[in-house]
Amino acid sequence: MRYLTDRARVEGLGSAKQGTAHFWEQRISAIALLFLVPLFIFPFAYNLGDGYEAVRAAYAHPVNAIIAIAFFITVFLHLFQGLQVVIEDYVHGRAGMVLIIASRLLCTLFALVGVYAIIRISLGA
Repeated sequence: MRYLTDRARVEGLGSAKQGTAHFWEQRISAIALLFLVPLFIFPFAYNLGDGYEAVRAAYAHPVNAIIAIAFFITVFLHLFQGLQVVIEDYVHGRAGMVLIIASRLLCTLFALVGVYAIIRISLGA
């Protein structure tokens, strides 16, 4: 039996040596999404049903484009973090590792596609 105080055990960071970093990253991304979702939805909903030129004009404004890019990056980062927790809890062994890698690749791909689309729309290409 090791004679450690509660604080010493907490600072040991457990067997993974990561502590609560993943927990806090997911909470911070959730807080960021509280602000980014409405800021993304308002210009999107305002231009819903309009033509390409109206949407391009809305996202040609740098603030709307930056918010949309930040939204895509944050939402897919948050999605991956949530998927990773679920996979780690319910899928064990090699299949779990394969699913984590696949979900990371897909979330990265979707984030890149979203960012690319916003850049294309905002630059009018």
